[in-house]
Amino acid sequence: SYHSCPELQLNVSPDDVIIANGCSGALELAITSLLDEGSVLLVPRPGFPLYEVIARSHGASVAYYDLDPSTWECNLEHMEQLIIDQECSNMLSSSSPIKNIMSNRIVRGIVINNPGNPTGSVYSENHLRAILRLADRYRLPVIADEVYGDLTYGDTVFHPLAQVAFSMGNKVPIITASGLGKQYLVPGWRVGWIIFHDNACHSLEEVKNGAKRLAQVILGASHLVQCAVPAVLKPSAPSDAAVVLEWKKEIKATFDKQASLTFQKLRTCPGLTVTAPQGAMYMMIRIDCSRYDGAIENDVEFTKLLLEEENVFVLPGGAFGSTMDLFRVCFGAPTDILERAFDRIGSFCRRHYIVCE
Repeated sequence: SYHSCPELQLNVSPDDVIIANGCSGALELAITSLLDEGSVLLVPRPGFPLYEVIARSHGASVAYYDLDPSTWECNLEHMEQLIIDQECSNMLSSSSPIKNIMSNRIVRGIVINNPGNPTGSVYSENHLRAILRLADRYRLPVIADEVYGDLTYGDTVFHPLAQVAFSMGNKVPIITASGLGKQYLVPGWRVGWIIFHDNACHSLEEVKNGAKRLAQVILGASHLVQCAVPAVLKPSAPSDAAVVLEWKKEIKATFDKQASLTFQKLRTCPGLTVTAPQGAMYMMIRIDCSRYDGAIENDVEFTKLLLEEENVFVLPGGAFGSTMDLFRVCFGAPTDILERAFDRIGSFCRRHYIVCE
């Protein structure tokens, strides 16, 4: 019922849900059941590296579609060109007759991570609709990694992709992956789930059956912790629901404050370009390495030197598949620690920055 939306006639049944060992385990079930050896999954760049790890472990591969660094929205032109290129390459190398090309398509799906890790982006409903129109055009299902859910800031609204798809006529099948760990700050509980939102053609029927079979051989979530899920997501007592709602408001307010602090502090650092985060607990920062001295030529050298000189650890963009010079900040630490860390990053940038005469 937590993922249902009766006003859109989106009603999730227990048969559509598989409990997994955290959202990572849910993603493994979704991706494994969707891919075959030699097939391709479209994933974001920069993006969570687990998608590629899972795909490659089964002999499949990924193709990275770019995110626009000014907003971190999906570059849909690049995504569409990737689909065309992958299918044309597959057609030229295939010995199958042309009439069987549709049944032998190599691209099996698209991963959409919203809210985004590592970018902190939250997609508007209009952008999600544009993604779904593209997926519908090429008859591709979407894996919606929504583990950060409604952990958003200010006036930003999280729109579950399945709800948007249903409002558009339920043409695109959606596999939603989520969990308790991030939204409720209990990563050690390791409870996640996938939900199959199939279309009218039942395109996901065999994929869902495959995921169920896989779930029987993969270690699942703790039964004890599973018992707490209904009390967390849908408290039966009004007083309990009020407590959970108030707690979530406090958590969102805290992250909102820390996101604002992160943005305000790092935007003043010379050589860095920041995009304000809208959700999750991350910010992706662009580095103009041409403005620093010879000790910094790329994001890996920037992050390594920052650790050595200032004892501040951040992840380079390459850890998320990026070919740009970037680094990711997680602002989940207490405010006083964040302020000290950002002051050190500022000192580091000013020390290595080359002032143009």
